[in-house]
Amino acid sequence: MKMQPSDAKSLRDRLACEVDCGDRYLHATRSNVLLTELLQGSSLSAPLSELCGRSVLVATRTQLAAALTLIELDGLARRLVLCPLDLPREYLPHIVANAKIDAIVTDDEMSELNALPVPVRATVGPVITPMDGVGHERSETEWVLFTSGTIGAPKMVQHTLAGLTGAIKTSQGHDRSIVWGTFYDIRRYGGLMIFLRTIFGSTSLVLSDAMAPMGDYLVRLAAQGATHISGTPSHWRRALMSPQARAIAPRYVRLSGEIADQAILDNLRIAYPNARIVHAYASTEAGVGFEVLDGREGFPVSVIETVGDVAYKIEDGSLRIRSPRAALCYVGADATALAADDGFVDTGDMVERRGDRYYFVGRRGGIINVGGLKVHPEEVEAVINRHPHVRMAQVRPRKNPITGSVIVADVVLRENFGDDAGVNEKLSGEILRSCREALAPHKVPAVIHFVSAVTLTDSGKLARRA
Repeated sequence: MKMQPSDAKSLRDRLACEVDCGDRYLHATRSNVLLTELLQGSSLSAPLSELCGRSVLVATRTQLAAALTLIELDGLARRLVLCPLDLPREYLPHIVANAKIDAIVTDDEMSELNALPVPVRATVGPVITPMDGVGHERSETEWVLFTSGTIGAPKMVQHTLAGLTGAIKTSQGHDRSIVWGTFYDIRRYGGLMIFLRTIFGSTSLVLSDAMAPMGDYLVRLAAQGATHISGTPSHWRRALMSPQARAIAPRYVRLSGEIADQAILDNLRIAYPNARIVHAYASTEAGVGFEVLDGREGFPVSVIETVGDVAYKIEDGSLRIRSPRAALCYVGADATALAADDGFVDTGDMVERRGDRYYFVGRRGGIINVGGLKVHPEEVEAVINRHPHVRMAQVRPRKNPITGSVIVADVVLRENFGDDAGVNEKLSGEILRSCREALAPHKVPAVIHFVSAVTLTDSGKLARRA
């Protein structure tokens, strides 16, 4: 008898519910895996029985290997710890101790993993080997993610599968024409949510590759017919800079993870006029919050006033969320409380009310101090990004003996003017003039640098300097 969705206790159970939903794939750079093959086989080198009940560090180089591991071990492992590719390896001993890791799954020989005192090790690959005994009894697994903040050491955050998937809308009639793609790494919260959408929505997913150029991924998205694509605003700015940006024709464009300013929303509308463009708020700790569908930056005041299973409030300028989809706790002996006594999670995302709308102005921990006055770099970037010749900007501090810091802006232009000093001087003047008109004097950049690219973290956010 076919398993019903209400009976599903794990990702593999969910696949078993949808065996008649057609061929569904995980598409990677060099391999494609038919998901239903996992119902009769395994991609792991070790028997599943050896990994049952263990706290498993998923430390793979490729996203495909991580995805296969999650499907196989959810409901079997006691805990799955998703290790992003960019996690500094000096943290590994601390992670092993605090997450009580007693098994590692990887797809490559990583010398830094060999020295860890972990008793069980397994490898994972894209080849599914048919075997008996894959249908073990399933129970709830702890999912542990790392925060993807742009400043400071990451924290480990514990979720449940029910909490992670609580915001995913499923229906009896799945749209089998949907193919998802995401610029995110699925080992980060934003990417994991898209991966789970594909499992619960009976669709395929085109995985990105951190080592490949943006243009190559856009070509792969087009080749696989991707209809729904997600990423941070910085991901999308880089995509629009690529000559292959026109290769894709998405029906749905989703932004999250950073402030979606009006410039990127308008540019996406021009590039993909037939797409539904949505920016969403979510965080690794607070879970999925709300979506903004009107094409405008910020969000309506009505979001805060809405009564539902998720509650919002603004306190000391910071957005706070209470939700059944929030993480349960931070992991580790020295972990702090994740939520306040009233259940609200302080996101650290600062907002300002202007009329009937709230606008994000930046992260509390990312403030630049200029002579004792606060500057949110995101606020300055949003102004610079409005200039018609600007593709993206990155604002950073530079030490100054008088004010402590001054504001410097690295700017990527839509067109490459090379060393044309006259053009660059004119554009610099125009950008500074727009900043002076829109910002307080201490927020105006002291210097504009025109650069070919800005630095992003592996989670797709502008790299902030502590």
